[in-house]
Amino acid sequence: MTNRDRLLGLTVVLLWGLNFIAIRVGLDHFPPVFFAALRFAVMAVPVILFVPRPNVPLRWLLLYGVGFGILQFAFLFTAMREGMPTGLASLVLQSSAPFTVVLGALLLRERLRPVQLAGLGVAVAGIVVIGIDRAQQAPLLPVLLTLAGGLGWAFGNIGSRKASAGGGVNTLHLTLWMTVIPPIPLFALSALTEGPSTGLRALTEVATPTGWPSLVALAYIVVLGTAAGSGLWTYLMSRYPAGTVAPLSLLVPVVGIAAAWAALDEKPSPLSLVGGLIVIAGAFVATTAGRRAEANNTATEPASTSPAPENASAPALVGRTRLAEV
Repeated sequence: MTNRDRLLGLTVVLLWGLNFIAIRVGLDHFPPVFFAALRFAVMAVPVILFVPRPNVPLRWLLLYGVGFGILQFAFLFTAMREGMPTGLASLVLQSSAPFTVVLGALLLRERLRPVQLAGLGVAVAGIVVIGIDRAQQAPLLPVLLTLAGGLGWAFGNIGSRKASAGGGVNTLHLTLWMTVIPPIPLFALSALTEGPSTGLRALTEVATPTGWPSLVALAYIVVLGTAAGSGLWTYLMSRYPAGTVAPLSLLVPVVGIAAAWAALDEKPSPLSLVGGLIVIAGAFVATTAGRRAEANNTATEPASTSPAPENASAPALVGRTRLAEV
């Protein structure tokens, strides 16, 4: 990777890490489910108007949108509104990586290697450490909700994997069209759980002294966190092997924790930090082991003129897992 592209990768890490601060600011004003819906609605309108729809099966696009967009952010935003610390949220959300590996094995029959199973065990141990620490200090519910968000993200990864399995799919267009799926279901869920007028009332009050920071936060999430961050990430993934780029995203919780400490005075407990480091280590082993094995198999396979299997061009799921994008 060139120094220029390495700098671009670190820029994405910074944008995504600060995204958690923007989420916290937005949740100080908006109800969580309504804020999640608003985040996607702002993007969905220009996407429908100006971005060509990728030629992928609708069912996989729906699974991508429901898992990544609806389940992940409904649970994550609710968890943060219920007291999940901002920096810790960026750590626990790393559970999406081992969840994705497990779902790939269960649903797509992808073979798990012993080193991946070891990585999964390490990640689970880290989550248990965080849970024990939080149970001693505060209700455990926010941690469980964040884990549910990580599981939703993992289902979204399955949808993304299946949607692009045939090759020739513009991944940036696929990511942008995913944002079209969540708004209406999330707005409906907000009306049912938060009240039909709660979100609208918050929206009409964004010009007030307490409301305008949430509008700035929303703009950051949409323009910098999603459009710029995902665009740069897609560019890097198109130029380099996934094993070269994806580990950079493991730095996102570092930025998230440091930013929350500096901006919000959130001081994570030593035990939570230890648990978070264990989760990241396990996620790294579980995902990069699969990428290395796939690369070795590709390098040793003899050339063949016979037709390839139907899914031969599809990259391994663990090679496509985005570990920390929000």
